Amino acid sequence: MIKVGIVGYGNIGRGVEVNIQENPDMELVAIFTRRDPATLKTKGTCPVLPVEEAKDWVGKIDLMFVAGGSATDLPEQTPKYAKMFNVIDTFDTHANIPEHFANVDKAAKEGGNIAIISCGWDPGMFSLARMYANAILPNGNDYTFWGKGVSQGHSDAIRRVEGVADARQYTIPVDDAIARVRAGENPELTTRQKHTRECFVVLKEGADPKQVEHDIVTMPNYFSDYDTTVHFISQEELDRDHSGIPHGGFVFRTGTTGADHENKHVIEYSLKLDSNPEFTTSVLMAFARAAVRMKEAGEVGCKTVFDIAPKYLLAMDEGEMRAHLL
Repeated sequence: MIKVGIVGYGNIGRGVEVNIQENPDMELVAIFTRRDPATLKTKGTCPVLPVEEAKDWVGKIDLMFVAGGSATDLPEQTPKYAKMFNVIDTFDTHANIPEHFANVDKAAKEGGNIAIISCGWDPGMFSLARMYANAILPNGNDYTFWGKGVSQGHSDAIRRVEGVADARQYTIPVDDAIARVRAGENPELTTRQKHTRECFVVLKEGADPKQVEHDIVTMPNYFSDYDTTVHFISQEELDRDHSGIPHGGFVFRTGTTGADHENKHVIEYSLKLDSNPEFTTSVLMAFARAAVRMKEAGEVGCKTVFDIAPKYLLAMDEGEMRAHLL
C-alpha cells in the first residue's frame, strides 16, 4: 500500500482525494493546508493538518502530492517538500520548467528522494504525444491546441492579480488554424493565431477595472502573447455560469516520408475532459505510483514524464500488460 499525503486543498488537492478511491494500492493518510484545518470540509476521514506539521510525517508518507498553483506556490513548495518526501507536482509554466527542474532536482537529491514535476495532461500526456510523434516523423511540424476549456493555472494567475476576488479563464483554439493543420498545409502559426483567451473576473470592492484588465492582458507567459478579452461579472454570475472546469485539446505532428517526401502523414492526439482537475489527478496517480517504484529501485532526483517507463505507471503485473495491452 502506497501511503500518500496532499499539500493544498484546491482543485488539484480535491481531485487527488476523489481519485484515491480508484487506486486500491494507495491510501490517503493526511492533508496539509495553509488555511485553518477546521474550516476544510473533506470527503474522507484522514486528518487535516497545518502545513507546518508536514515535517513530522517524514517516514510515514511514501509520496506527497504538492497541489499548489504554478504562478507562486510550486516554485517554493516543490523543492521544500522534495527534501522531505518523494513528491509530484503539476507545474505548467512551460517557459520556466528548466529552472524549476534544476531547483527541484537539487532538493530531491539532497533528501535522497524522487520528484516528478510538470505532470498532468499538458505538460504530461501531451508532452509524451509530442515526443513519440517527433521520433516517428523526424521531418515534420508540431502543433498544440488547448481548449475550449478552463485553464486552472491561468485562472489561478488571474486570482493573484491585485484587485481580483475570483476568476475563470477559458482558452479557445482558433478553428481555422486547426482545420489548416488537419488538412496537412503545415502552416506557420504564431501564438496569437492559434488561441484566444477569455477571462471572467470578479473584482474586489474598490478595485480599478482598467488597472486589473491591464495587469491581466500584459502578464508575461500567460496573456501577453494572446488576444485576451476580460469580462467583469458578479460572484453570483461566476458561480452560476462558470462553476464547471471542462478542458481538452489537440496535439498534431504533420510530416512526410518517401524519397521525395511525397507521402504526407498526420498524427493527432486529443482529449475531451468534463473535469480538468479530476483528469489531471488521474494522470498524477499513475506517475505517483511510478515515483515510488523508482525510489524503491534506488533512483533519486527530479524526473519528468520523459524519464519514466510505461510499465511503472500501471497497477498490473507485467505479464498481464503483455497479454492484454501489447
